[in-house]
Amino acid sequence: MSHLDPEQIALIALGEPASDDDTAHLAACADCSLELAELRRTVLVGKSTLGMGGLETPPDRVWDRIVAEIDEAGVPVAAVDSAPVADTDRSDDGADTKRDASPRRTLSKMLFTLAASAAVILAVVGTWALVRPAEVVEVASASLLAFPDHPGAEGSAVVVEGEDGEKMVRVELDDDEPTDGFREVWLITADATAIVSLGILEGSEGEFAVPEDVDLRDYVLVDISQEPQDGDPTHSGDSIVRGELDFA
Repeated sequence: MSHLDPEQIALIALGEPASDDDTAHLAACADCSLELAELRRTVLVGKSTLGMGGLETPPDRVWDRIVAEIDEAGVPVAAVDSAPVADTDRSDDGADTKRDASPRRTLSKMLFTLAASAAVILAVVGTWALVRPAEVVEVASASLLAFPDHPGAEGSAVVVEGEDGEKMVRVELDDDEPTDGFREVWLITADATAIVSLGILEGSEGEFAVPEDVDLRDYVLVDISQEPQDGDPTHSGDSIVRGELDFA
């Protein structure tokens, strides 16, 4: 049985209407129908990326993993270049005839290779997109300087904004751990008429969410204080370090 031209099968897989003769042949020929099904799967994989929006370029480690996955799957890198060319023999009447259907089998293997490679790439990149750290942008920073009662102390504060618009203050403090009480992080207005607690600092660094109703353009001072265990939620007046935010 003769077979459909591979280019015609490719056009049908891409959505071109099949003629009545082609439809009848595909219904009767297992090889051509299998080839068409493989091509359609490849097209489906390609089209599935169109709705993913603007994809970001993954880091090098992701591409390294893709190469490793393809190697493990035994997918040849140069599958197309190494595809064998059909041998032909000349018959007695001078006409060229193909020895066998090996070129068609080669094409099917190439299509499977492309589909497998695409599936591996989409799986790895898609997984990376789901688990990658959320993108944040630094919007302000401050150097925190020591108060006289805490010589040698120093710190830093960085304000970052996430993709959802939430702002976080990341602070670091270089100072001796207190023997009693605790340390608290605050935002204070430039004229010191308003103050907001961000939370207790555990250890030497921490990250704190900025309340939605707090405008950092007003609350420009970052303060870390030493607080006694007295149940009083107000600032103790014992600041360790403080600094003013410099906006990017």
